[in-house]
Amino acid sequence: MTNVKLAVIFYSMGGTNYQLARWAEEGAKEAGAEVKVLKVQELAPESVIAGNDVWKATVEATKDVPVATSADIEWADAIIFSVPTRFGNMPSQMKQFLDTQGGLWATGKTVNKVVSAMTSAQNPHGGQEATLLSLYTSMMHWGAIIAPPGYTDPVLFGAGGNPYGTSVTVGQDGKMIEDVQAAVKHQAKRTVTVAEWVKKANQ
Repeated sequence: MTNVKLAVIFYSMGGTNYQLARWAEEGAKEAGAEVKVLKVQELAPESVIAGNDVWKATVEATKDVPVATSADIEWADAIIFSVPTRFGNMPSQMKQFLDTQGGLWATGKTVNKVVSAMTSAQNPHGGQEATLLSLYTSMMHWGAIIAPPGYTDPVLFGAGGNPYGTSVTVGQDGKMIEDVQAAVKHQAKRTVTVAEWVKKANQ
């Protein structure tokens, strides 16, 4: 195994995408990768967060997770993004992070990064696929190599069968409805494998 360096970059308000990121970390480490789990900078005012107990608890639970930087993108051979759906698009926090990588992009440092993405929403048709596609559109501009899970393992069907990336429905109680842990780990391993191929080819 060529030592693949993977950055798992998430935004999470209710904890779901943080959990997905941790499962991705587990899967990638099982595949032999060196992994960093990173969050994007929160943009919401503290007063708004303080008024939402679940959001506040997630901020507390992730307080020791480093904030992603351009240096992390440059370091990584592969990136897995984990974001909730916002009206069929990625949250503004993740968009702002991507939008501030112009310097890396301009110097060709986003080219051939292997990327994959995961998402969550409160409804099965609440925009999961559109969210992943919107994120992948940015990755095309980066010159990245998108590694979606497709239908590369039967475990994906039990998780809802989204070929663009693992997606999960979150009930009103804040708990995940589908069992997606195995699908997330498979997606992470696949991303690491593709990154290994790319890294070997470029050596």
